[in-house]
Formats: sequence, structure tokens, C-alpha cells
Amino acid sequence: MIQALKTDEITRKSQIRLQRLRESNLVIIDDLMFIAMDQREANLFFHLINDLYNQSSIILTFNKGPSEWGELLGDPAITTAVLDRIIHRAQN
Repeated sequence: MIQALKTDEITRKSQIRLQRLRESNLVIIDDLMFIAMDQREANLFFHLINDLYNQSSIILTFNKGPSEWGELLGDPAITTAVLDRIIHRAQN
């Protein structure tokens, strides 16, 4: 998914994949915090979550607690914004 986000502007394949993702009613992201993201990747991920926020259900699995996300996303502001959108309508 991160690779598609990074190449969205240059490859048609990534554009199609991300368009399908953005139009989905349900998006499942498995092992979200498995690998740390650089600031650009975290920013792209935030924009995806922001796009999905009001139109899709999102299921996330991750191996790190939300308190550790800032370290893995590399930017406290982006981490807070992502968590706000994910937690706002969260259900266990």
C-alpha cells in the first residue's frame, strides 16, 4: 500500500489500486506498524486515512500500541491526526 501511495503520481497501476481503495466500503489494513515510515510515507498514509474517514469502514491490525505510533510514523502531528480519525468512530 505504501508503495502504491508513493508511486500514485507516476504509475497508472498505483492510481487504479488507490482509486479502488478509496471507493471501497471497507478497507482492511493488516500489520500497519510492522515497518517504520519516513515522514513522506506517513504524510501519504494520513491523506489516505483522511480520504477514507467519512466514506469507508476501516479495520486495522497492528503490532504496536498507539503510544508507539509517533516513533514509527516519524511525526507527532501526523500521528495525532491519523489517530484522531481512526479513534473518532472506533468500535471494539
